Amino acid sequence: MRKEEIIETFKFRHATKEFNPNKKVKEDDFKFILETGRLSPSSIGIEPWKFLVIENPDLKDKLHKVTWGGKGQIPTASYFVIILARTIKDVKYDSQYIKKHMLDVKGFPPELLGKIQERYKSFQENDLHLLESERTIFDWSIKQTYIALANMMTAAAQIGIDSCPIEGFDYDAVHTILDEEGLLENGHLDISVMVTFGYRVKEPRPKTRKPFNEIVEWIK
Repeated sequence: MRKEEIIETFKFRHATKEFNPNKKVKEDDFKFILETGRLSPSSIGIEPWKFLVIENPDLKDKLHKVTWGGKGQIPTASYFVIILARTIKDVKYDSQYIKKHMLDVKGFPPELLGKIQERYKSFQENDLHLLESERTIFDWSIKQTYIALANMMTAAAQIGIDSCPIEGFDYDAVHTILDEEGLLENGHLDISVMVTFGYRVKEPRPKTRKPFNEIVEWIK
């Protein structure tokens, strides 16, 4: 893809407020979008996310009622996704999740695990001060999920599919709903952000952004 085509993709992408309910995104295209999220980078490579594709009508209706930022998107989108982030139970340097991920996913030799955990401990405690509270380290996980979110929305735009990220929801209510459904794995996961995919009903107004020179500073 040429540079001009990539820029046009970014101009095409916008936060779609209403989708065409009669035009369904193909499952194969949606799996491609999810795959770009799965392949996204994350800090120290721990993939602290899970993507919930909400198709159950009753659950979708419950979530719709407490998601004020998705009133037009959730009922009309082809796909509604909730991105979960892993909590301190999984992303703290000495967690079982980290140990299993290093050994089973990344394939590190067991004898290196101790040194890896020591390095991660220093990184989390001293470099970024992530262990100041459970919320601090959870916010670190959330930051990683936004990398996957951005990649999925960009990949969707590259194949002509629209999207809308959604932060406008009642966190406590969504947490309760997902917890009651057993989707938060006993506190190992929690809500980060939502996103919908589909095809736009109408064209948006031209994209507006600050001038390049106002947001880029060259330090020489």
